Amino acid sequence: MNIGDKVRMLRAKEQGIVTRFLPGNQVEIEIEDGFRIPVLRSEIVVVSPMEATRFKPEPTVDPKKPAKTEIIGNVGIYLAFVPTSERGGVREVEVLLVNNTDWELPFTIGEERETRYTGLLSQVLRARSFARLGQRYSLATFESWPTFLIQALWHRSGGTTLRPPLVKRIKCRAQTFQANSGTIPVVNQTGHVFQLDVEDTVEPAPAKPKAEKPINAAALRESLMGMTDKTLPTPVERPSAQVDLHIEKLLPNGFGERTSADLLQIQLQAFEKNLENAIASGMDDITFIHGVGNGVLRNELHRRLGKNPNVAYFEDAQKEKFGYGATKVKIK
Repeated sequence: MNIGDKVRMLRAKEQGIVTRFLPGNQVEIEIEDGFRIPVLRSEIVVVSPMEATRFKPEPTVDPKKPAKTEIIGNVGIYLAFVPTSERGGVREVEVLLVNNTDWELPFTIGEERETRYTGLLSQVLRARSFARLGQRYSLATFESWPTFLIQALWHRSGGTTLRPPLVKRIKCRAQTFQANSGTIPVVNQTGHVFQLDVEDTVEPAPAKPKAEKPINAAALRESLMGMTDKTLPTPVERPSAQVDLHIEKLLPNGFGERTSADLLQIQLQAFEKNLENAIASGMDDITFIHGVGNGVLRNELHRRLGKNPNVAYFEDAQKEKFGYGATKVKIK
């Protein structure tokens, strides 16, 4: 089971897409109405992409009921390195581009070496499939590997949401290369895998080094000695265990001429400030009340929480009281 897989619950009718792995042998799935819920792995099964064609029931259309929104796997583009058999005592890897989404992906991939670009492969990558570059790289010359440049478009037949092109550069480093070992989605082989369509998961190509300033030994020694009597730590305001992010609470005197984007930014700033203060003040957990609405604020909070290294996990909180309108954050 991988992020982006379509799954079905064993004890309910809901289907969804795997968006995140949680502690306690749980996964988070996004169901049809856009909500994300935690579910035990033992309570779901992966839906085969062949199921729709092999077990297609006769369509029954009720004009009084609106058609259900199709669940689309939107996340899961990977650059993967698979070890091959040794040739002449030299260990090598082959490079794969993996599409674990429901989109077709017209793409190009090439090498960048300083100012020179070399194209390696260009084709259309079908949904839930992968492509081999047909080129191998020796682990003995790892430090001289090029920067890989991947450019792709998102395509689905019929009416769909326009998505911006995918452009990623990845320069392999020894530490991150080993840390990203695991099972490669779709291919189901062990290798080194980098996800390209999630922010901050791919290490960018290194920038040209700037000239370093001379080190002031006295200033460095003073900084390593810790706080002096001249500087005192600023006290951190401990937030409430429940923070209401409804805009009416944050702007009790009215919205003025602020746009929807301005109001969302105010809510996100309140979220970031309270989360940072909760972490700094040593709180074990904090709950953010965001409401249901159209899901924009909730999804943005979950995206930021998923990237915060100080967050152990987060989940929908107190469904009896808030429904899916609140998120509880467990702090490390």
